[in-house]
Amino acid sequence: MNLGADKYGAELGPAALRNAGIKRNLKQCGYNIVDNGDITVHGKIEDENTNPKMKHYENIVFSSTKLAKSVEDSLLKKHFPLVLGGDHSMALGTIAGVSSFCKNNGKHLGVIWIDAHADMNTDETTLSGNIHGMPLAASLGFGNNILTGIYGFSNKIKSENCSLIGIRDVDDGEQALINKINFPTYTMEQVKREGITEITKKMLNQLTENVDFLHVSFDIDSIDPKLAPGVGTTVPNGFDEEEINTLMIMIAETGLVKSLEITEVNPILDIKNISSEFAVKASTFLMR
Repeated sequence: MNLGADKYGAELGPAALRNAGIKRNLKQCGYNIVDNGDITVHGKIEDENTNPKMKHYENIVFSSTKLAKSVEDSLLKKHFPLVLGGDHSMALGTIAGVSSFCKNNGKHLGVIWIDAHADMNTDETTLSGNIHGMPLAASLGFGNNILTGIYGFSNKIKSENCSLIGIRDVDDGEQALINKINFPTYTMEQVKREGITEITKKMLNQLTENVDFLHVSFDIDSIDPKLAPGVGTTVPNGFDEEEINTLMIMIAETGLVKSLEITEVNPILDIKNISSEFAVKASTFLMR
């Protein structure tokens, strides 16, 4: 998927992650791997933009619906869905599939959103019209019903059962929504000041009281661009290697992680695939 962003390259992310050895690493952790291949995504069509506040929404909704079904089918088979991307608009589909499974099987869903950005814009607050800045808000039920109603229902998640961690670039409209709903948010400033271990403890203590199924949405722009430059929108002062590994290990130790997506990998902007390799290593800590 590259339709949610304003740069090409994220559509090559799944291939880059495969080339970086994600299958090999997970096999070494004891997993059996079923690769279902890529979800078909139609390309950008310049004259399709009927709503400049939600660019390419027709194809994003179509592709996200297919992804949601694939994710739900995977969970019904008692598999662990690992979704490779792709810009972060893909989370509309991933979370829809996970949420549908949880609703139909008596599970209480929690979401950990690891990102430099809040992704809490709506069509009313967006400055760019790029949907990769909207998936968390839409999954919470805020914004245009074209996005909030993907897969036939809204909302997918409850704000009190979610957490944002790693953010350091938030639009005014996003911050207003975060404040309005008192959304649990942990900034990189807090991480640097208090330490990743303490912040992660706070986050998990809040989350694990109410949920028995955790989905992790891992945007690699949460990592410092010196370590992972291959992303569409870099923001300095991100997670260093020790911080991201500690975060992933502590999340894994809850025993509640049942699905994962890796987003915003852009090999066109990368240097010798180092971002994909870094993302694979960090994700492996989560799934050990």
